[in-house]
Amino acid sequence: MNRTTIEDALFPDCPIRNILARISDKWSLLIIYTLAKTDKMPMRFKELQREIPDISQKMLTVTLRTLEEDGYITRKVYPEIPPRVEYSLTTRTLSLLPHVNSLIRWALENKDAIIKDRKKAIGNKRI
Repeated sequence: MNRTTIEDALFPDCPIRNILARISDKWSLLIIYTLAKTDKMPMRFKELQREIPDISQKMLTVTLRTLEEDGYITRKVYPEIPPRVEYSLTTRTLSLLPHVNSLIRWALENKDAIIKDRKKAIGNKRI
């Protein structure tokens, strides 16, 4: 099994689990958010890498390929030397953005309470 394939023992063809697993990994939503927040869409690989400095080149490549396979982004290659490749969001992803933005707003509204609860739980474990 690779990192982009999720199989549930009871429901191996569950589309919800497979879709959510692929877009909720460590990098996918961040890449989608980065492409969405910029005025410079489409973006080139190095621009994305600069915007997300803690992602490795390999993980950026793998995640972009996965997002392209699922139709969340498009990859356009220009026949130039050196080759120029640009990434942009698809219509499908633009329809997903309001939900992503709602999740981000919810996280911002609740982050202080969540961090407080985490610290409390860590403190309780030490006792």
